[in-house]
Amino acid sequence: MSRIGKLPIALPSGVDYTVDSNNLVTVKGAKGTLTVQLHSEIILEKVENDILVKRPDDSKKFKALHGLYRALLQNAVIGVNQGYSKTLEIIGVGFRASMNGNILELALGYSHPFFFIAPGEVTLEVDTKSAKTQRIIVSGIDKEIVGQVAAKIRSLRPPEPYKGKGVRYLNEVVRKKAGKSAGK
Repeated sequence: MSRIGKLPIALPSGVDYTVDSNNLVTVKGAKGTLTVQLHSEIILEKVENDILVKRPDDSKKFKALHGLYRALLQNAVIGVNQGYSKTLEIIGVGFRASMNGNILELALGYSHPFFFIAPGEVTLEVDTKSAKTQRIIVSGIDKEIVGQVAAKIRSLRPPEPYKGKGVRYLNEVVRKKAGKSAGK
């Protein structure tokens, strides 16, 4: 039995789910609604305030899918109840970020600024408390989309290995390389 798949998914108060005939699970909570498409043979069982994900047999295919679908449902339940967020830091002289309505404007040391429009499910926020670094907070209810948006912003100027300048995740460790050695 899958170690992840056999764990129950706790349903907090205010979170409800429905399953239609095509095994499309709709999870509703305080922050919104998410849907997860399950394989047609995966079985959901409600036990008190928990959801159990069960597989029809022990074939290799269903062993592989068991933990996956349980994790996707768990992410949906947490997302509609609490939400997800990722924080990015901008480090570098002259590097800055600002919000113009729902458009994120980034100056990252290139000859031109970047304009980033977040998808409707995600909210962007710029935190400028520290003078040395600026932070971008990406938040939303879908863990996958929040991670994709944060990765896309980071890819505009990933941290370089010599000085560490660029966009990085909060508390990301960037291994620095030694520079050129002087002479012989």
